[in-house]
Amino acid sequence: MTMVPHKGWPLPARAPAQLPSGLPPGAPQAMSAGVQLVTTRSSTPQAVIHTPVAHTAGSIVALVESLRDEARMLDTLANIMRTQRDAVARDDIDSVDQSVFATHRLLVNLGEARKRRRQLNQLLGETEDLSVAAISDFFGGTVPAEVGEAADRLAAAGRTLQREVEVNRRVLRHAIESGDRYVRALAGAATGAAAGAPRAETGGALVDRRA
Repeated sequence: MTMVPHKGWPLPARAPAQLPSGLPPGAPQAMSAGVQLVTTRSSTPQAVIHTPVAHTAGSIVALVESLRDEARMLDTLANIMRTQRDAVARDDIDSVDQSVFATHRLLVNLGEARKRRRQLNQLLGETEDLSVAAISDFFGGTVPAEVGEAADRLAAAGRTLQREVEVNRRVLRHAIESGDRYVRALAGAATGAAAGAPRAETGGALVDRRA
């Protein structure tokens, strides 16, 4: 037999809803009665799915400009390395100092350019450190012509700069060794002159700029 409550009978009181702990003050009052609170969470971790970003015309243009900017800076650095070699060969200390300062300034600018490219990589849905060699994979093997050209130019500029840096290292090492011999020759000439020996013939340090 089913009991149907009379219209005038009071309904049984319902237990108040249990709110999750840790809510900020005033949060329970701000909650609407029609909002259902979920107090339990699944313990199973959910995989994060990265949705690839479409390669829009704007993103491609931005990537191309970023690659070209870096290539121009590397070309400038290579020219500074050549200028530095010439200055060492001429014993031009002032020009050597200027080349060092110019290198430091350009390295700062190059760091900023690479930072912008890392940010662009993130906007395109890739990791920050997307290398130039990985650009082909990023575009699924079909690289836009302008992107491929800019990436190839940057890679070539990097190889050229690496060669110039290696040459400068050899040149500077040779100049230091020649300078040591020059100092020893001067010391020997001074000792010989004091003893009445003939003066040694000395001259500037010879630097092979081709190294």
